Amino acid sequence: MKTLLLAVALSALPLAPASFAQTAPAPAAAAAKYNLDTPIQDIVADPAAKAAFDAALPGVSTHESYEMFKTMSLNQLKTYAADKLTPEVLAKVEKDLAAVK
Repeated sequence: MKTLLLAVALSALPLAPASFAQTAPAPAAAAAKYNLDTPIQDIVADPAAKAAFDAALPGVSTHESYEMFKTMSLNQLKTYAADKLTPEVLAKVEKDLAAVK
C-alpha cells in the first residue's frame, strides 16, 4: 500500500519544474574533430585528416603493420613507439589535426 501511495504521489509531481530547467552553456570553442585520442583508422578514413596525418607522420598509414595498430590512438601507440612519437611530433600532429574541419 505504501508503494502505491508513493507511486501516486510521485506521478503528481512535474518531471522538470521550470525552476530546475537548465540550458547547456555555450562552448568556448568548438572541439577539434580529431585529436591524439582518435583511433588512427578514423583519422585515415577522412581524406583531409589523412593528408594532415600523413604530412606529419609519413609512412604510418602505409606501414606494413598498420592493420595491427589502426584501432589504436596516437596516445596509445606512443607507448610502443616513443622514439618516433616524441612530444614534439605529437604536438605537431595534434595541431595539424585540430585544423581539419
